[in-house]
Amino acid sequence: MSVERVETLVIGGGQAGIAASEHLSKAGVPHLVVERHRIAERWRAERWDSLVANGPAWHDRFPNKLFTATDADGFAPASEIVDYLVKYAEEVKAPIRTGVAVTALRKTAWGFAAETPQGVIEAKNVITATGPFQRAVIPAVVPEEAGITQLHSAHYRNPTQLPAGAVLVIGAGSSGVQIADELRRAGRQVYLAVGAHDRPPRSYRGKDFVWWLGALGLWNAEARTPSMSHVTIAVSGARGGHTVDFRDLAASGITLVGRAETYENGVLRFAPDLAERIAEGDANYLAMLDAADAYIAHEGVDLPEEPEARNLAPLPACVTDPLLTLNLTEAGISSIVWATGYTLDFGWIEIDVFDEKGTPRHKRGVSEVPGLYFLGLAWLSRRASPFIWGVWHDAAYIAEHIAARGAA
Repeated sequence: MSVERVETLVIGGGQAGIAASEHLSKAGVPHLVVERHRIAERWRAERWDSLVANGPAWHDRFPNKLFTATDADGFAPASEIVDYLVKYAEEVKAPIRTGVAVTALRKTAWGFAAETPQGVIEAKNVITATGPFQRAVIPAVVPEEAGITQLHSAHYRNPTQLPAGAVLVIGAGSSGVQIADELRRAGRQVYLAVGAHDRPPRSYRGKDFVWWLGALGLWNAEARTPSMSHVTIAVSGARGGHTVDFRDLAASGITLVGRAETYENGVLRFAPDLAERIAEGDANYLAMLDAADAYIAHEGVDLPEEPEARNLAPLPACVTDPLLTLNLTEAGISSIVWATGYTLDFGWIEIDVFDEKGTPRHKRGVSEVPGLYFLGLAWLSRRASPFIWGVWHDAAYIAEHIAARGAA
């Protein structure tokens, strides 16, 4: 088997790997980026057809490149995000080698050895830039023998993909609410299982919620531990962007239910906490309005008042008198879409650098093992870390660390 040696190896050709390459080049660090499939593969293959970014184009980008097809206040579709990342990689001359899957990473006397089908790549430094969305999670609730089509949101494409019948969508984050809404608009009977979530306003007093996260210092909220989890946020950029309100979803014909708990003899049982989860989301929503109003008063910013934003409609009947059990056959449910997130999957890294949950032990992406780095994870250094512009700043820090290490 052939052996190739590089100073720094970056594993992953998505937004994190591209950002790492740009900053490594600026720091004069020789490197190679390997990607198992194509540049921005997850944006290509693990998103539904109508997906758009959840943040406006002026925000969800690298600091030194604008989107061209989508207006600044618009929400870029996944296809444009792919084109954006591909062109950015070309502009920064990122040395990306596609179709190279790293199947194992080991520590060696010189540094590290990455095994690939094409041979071994040895490196003094390794940046793992495989992102936060590594292995789709489908809880073991409904068995395969139930005869229900089950798929994760990562593999959902559009309503025509699913067999005829009602659909149960499980998950109250961005993916779950957008997929449920799309299915309902396609004429499906939809049930939506709602768990814990944050529910920010899409915009308030003329500013998008991502602007408010910056003004209130929330994007820079620092990670308290390396294993902090990503917050489930119910927000949407679909159809020009709008605030997600579960009351509106219920009014459109979607039946809200609680968190799916157990399944037996064709009957799915839900947690009796739906109203509590909705109330928590409302409290989160109102707290952001309060924080924004306080900021405006303190800073003397001239932004239009929006008192109607605090008007919440009465809770729908499906919340005040929720279904606690549902016979899937009697309800005509033929499909379940699990919008239940992802977990990390670093089983290919054969190095003792993970805690009992499989989370890398690191500080701002610098692991306990000299020369091994992680980039693009949720809460790597702060709340912004897994987003396009956030990962760019984290990449700068790691590149500087590698350059200093080489000079030491």
